[in-house]
Amino acid sequence: MTEEKTTIELSKEAQQIMDLVKVLPAIELNNLVKALEEEFGVSAAAPVMMGGWAAWWGDDAWGNDNVTIELSEVWQQKIAVIKAVKEILWLGLKEAKEIVEKAPAPVKENVPMEEAETIKAKLEEAGATVTLK
Repeated sequence: MTEEKTTIELSKEAQQIMDLVKVLPAIELNNLVKALEEEFGVSAAAPVMMGGWAAWWGDDAWGNDNVTIELSEVWQQKIAVIKAVKEILWLGLKEAKEIVEKAPAPVKENVPMEEAETIKAKLEEAGATVTLK
């Protein structure tokens, strides 16, 4: 079974914005997406079968067990924690370092509990203190 890729036509102005966005570092692009979601009350996440229905009926229909992963403290293993954040979030070294240096700060938001526990374990193994909120 092959998937067809649909082409979305953009206006000249929208294409200019797309060209500007293409050169943003991952962390800035992530922040831009979050700001756009807040500003317009939309989500950039692609709905999945159950997730799409949960969004339609509201999170309370199935219960919302999503959490925010917060990097509380880094201690002495800063380089190992930067590497772990880089790997977990698929970021460049600079972006991962910026996140670690902001601790205490959220690393990833609205994460299913199972994924959050896995990420927490990786960060703690690297030497960080992590809180799930």
